[in-house]
Amino acid sequence: MDLFEYQGRDLFERHGLPVLGGGVAETPQEARAIAERLGGKVVVKAQVKVGGRGKAGGVKLADGADEAEARATDILGMDIKGHTVHKVMLAETADIVEEYYFSYLLDRANRTFLCIASVAGGMEIETVAEEDPDRVAKIAIDASKGVDEAKAREIVTAAKFPAEVADQVVDIAVKLWQAFVAEDATLVEVNPLAKVGDGRVLALDAKVTLDENAGFRHPDHEALEDKSAVDPLEQAAKAKNLNYVKLDGEVGIIGNGAGLVMSTLDVVAYAGESHGGVKPANFLDIGGGASAQVMANGLEIVLGDPAVKSVFVNVFGGITACDAVANGIIQALELLAQRGETVTKPLVVRLDGNNAEAGRAILDGANNPLVERVDTMDGAAQRAAELAAAGK
Repeated sequence: MDLFEYQGRDLFERHGLPVLGGGVAETPQEARAIAERLGGKVVVKAQVKVGGRGKAGGVKLADGADEAEARATDILGMDIKGHTVHKVMLAETADIVEEYYFSYLLDRANRTFLCIASVAGGMEIETVAEEDPDRVAKIAIDASKGVDEAKAREIVTAAKFPAEVADQVVDIAVKLWQAFVAEDATLVEVNPLAKVGDGRVLALDAKVTLDENAGFRHPDHEALEDKSAVDPLEQAAKAKNLNYVKLDGEVGIIGNGAGLVMSTLDVVAYAGESHGGVKPANFLDIGGGASAQVMANGLEIVLGDPAVKSVFVNVFGGITACDAVANGIIQALELLAQRGETVTKPLVVRLDGNNAEAGRAILDGANNPLVERVDTMDGAAQRAAELAAAGK
C-alpha cells in the first residue's frame, strides 16, 4: 500500500525523524487554517500517488494564509496524470542549501534489503544512477543485523556525505531503518533529504510503501488506505475475505488457487480472441474451501460487475472435493435467490480432480438452466467467451 506524502510525513514524525510542521486539507478553508497555524510562508502540495506534481502545477508556494487558500483552490480538483487531487498538504518552507537522497527498500531480485543513498538528491535517482553512477551508493542490509550506528556510518561514508552533516545523517539512517522495520514497509524514501540554512538536515519529502501482507500486525494501517481509489467491488470482496482484482473484461472468473486462476485468465484471454476480443473481467481466488457461502459471496461479487456477461467457474478438487464444490455452486445460486438477487448470467463450470465425476453428476442432476458444464479447461474457456460475446 502506497501512502500519500502527508501520511509518510506523519509516520516519519512518529519515529523521531526530523520533518517540518505541516497539515493536510480537503478544502481551501482548511488550508487557510493550517497556514495560519504554521505562520509565514508555506508550500501547498497536491496529494496524489504519482510523480511530476511540480511540473503539472501541483506544488505552489504561498506567502501567508490568504495566498495559501487561493493556491489550494487552484490545486484541489486538478487532474495530474489521471489522478484527481482531493487533498493538499501544507508544510513550512525551508532555506535549502543542499539536497540528498536516502532510501531503504526490499530488493526482491537479490532477496535482501537495500539502502540507496546519494548526495545528488532532488531528482530521479534512476537518472542520477545512469548519468553519474559514482554518486549513488547501494549497500545491502543484513536483515538479521539491521542498521545500527556502525552500519549507518558505513552508508554515510560510501555515499560521501559531507563531514558537517555526517552525524545527523547517521542518526536519520538509524531512525529511518527502525521505522522501516516497525511499520513492515517495503520502501521508505526521502528525496530530498535536505541541509537547510541553519545547518539542520531535514526530511522534506516522504515516500512510503507498506506491506499489506503484514496488515494483521498493524490494525492502524487500515485507516491509511485511500478508499476513494479502491474499486468498490474490490472493497466488497475484501470485506468478505476474497482475493479479488477487477479487470477490464466480460468473463467473470472464479477459481480455487491463485495459480489455477492465473492460468484461467490466460486461456480465457486466448479464447476471447476468436470471439470479438472478449477478456477476463476479474481475478477471484476462493481458496481451498468452496462452501456454499464462499461460492455465493464469490458469485455475488463477480455478478455485481455490470461488465460481466458470463462466468467461468474453474475448480480443481483437492482437499475440498468436487462434489462439495458442485453442491456449493447449486446452493450458492439458491442463497442468492433467497437474498433477492436474481441471477441471469450463464455459468460455465469445469470440475476436475478429487471426486470430479460425482461433482459433475450433481450439476447434471440439478438441471439448472444457468449452469453449463464443460469437462476441459480450454473447452470451458471457449464456451464462456462465446456466451460473453453473445451477451454483449
